[in-house]
Amino acid sequence: MIDLTLVWVGIIGLSVLIYVIMDGFDLGIGILFPFIQNHQERDVMMNTVAPVWDGNETWMVLGGAGLFAAFPLVYSTVLSALYLPIVFMVVALIFRGVAFEFRFKAFRTKYLWDQAFIWGSILSSFFQGVILGAYIQGIETTQGIYSGGVWDWLTPFSIFSGFGVLVMYATLGCGWLILKTDSRLQVHMYKLMPKLLITLFMIFVGVSLYTPLTHPEIAMRWFSLPNVFYFSPVPILVLLFVGLIFRACKNKNEVKPFIYTLVLVFLAFTGFVISLWPNIIPPSVSIWQAAAPESSLKFTLVGAVILIPIIIAYTFLSYWVFRDKVRIGDKGYH
Repeated sequence: MIDLTLVWVGIIGLSVLIYVIMDGFDLGIGILFPFIQNHQERDVMMNTVAPVWDGNETWMVLGGAGLFAAFPLVYSTVLSALYLPIVFMVVALIFRGVAFEFRFKAFRTKYLWDQAFIWGSILSSFFQGVILGAYIQGIETTQGIYSGGVWDWLTPFSIFSGFGVLVMYATLGCGWLILKTDSRLQVHMYKLMPKLLITLFMIFVGVSLYTPLTHPEIAMRWFSLPNVFYFSPVPILVLLFVGLIFRACKNKNEVKPFIYTLVLVFLAFTGFVISLWPNIIPPSVSIWQAAAPESSLKFTLVGAVILIPIIIAYTFLSYWVFRDKVRIGDKGYH
């Protein structure tokens, strides 16, 4: 018999991963804006994601709706614990979305919309990382109800995680621009990519050291036998793909830096799942304890089976239509 709880964990996990990948490089464009001062090149950067950015966020909506339908306990508890950083993230995303629409139509105030786009991208990415860090640290509950304080989410580790996600999205954005642009802008991204990659690798190392040292249950999961043999490919593959990205940039390959960075994001997500499994409210509430009744899981799965293929088809079509490079002088998004 199919375990519907696992099916829904898979749906939500896949939605989160796709969102992090697709909205990650698109947020990365805004994070990289301060490194580029030429207004025409900034237009090119925005035009690489302007036709697809709003569709990317569909996956966030799907993940949130799925969480509400399949794991209402998680939805209520996590939102109660992380209410403030989630609100800050949403406000930043609003400013960023408005900047997409207004920047190309503004003249005297264009620099203001540049700033809205930059800070909307930076702050929304940062608070996504803060949410991630606070979630990993654990959420205090009493009989399924959040019992912590208003500011429990604000810790040195959550702030460090915020900067980590910021750098990860910037690295994704850099790889995307290498893929989608050429000339001087692409050359600039080739030079920037190794610096971002070194910073990202150092953050990976920091998180990998901190979490097992401060969470014995995570250390046990990674380093006990035989788990250490099963999970050791994850850090080994991270080292391998970091090296491959450096080589791809050195050889001026246009496709591989972005693809390999996607693999790094997938490996980071894999490490996250390994560290917390099977808990969905760290440190002690499992996915089965938090799941909705089986009848609810079946009913909502019908809608998911209908909607997910439509979302995938729309996403594939939009990226296929806008698959070519973007250059200065292209009509773009107006």
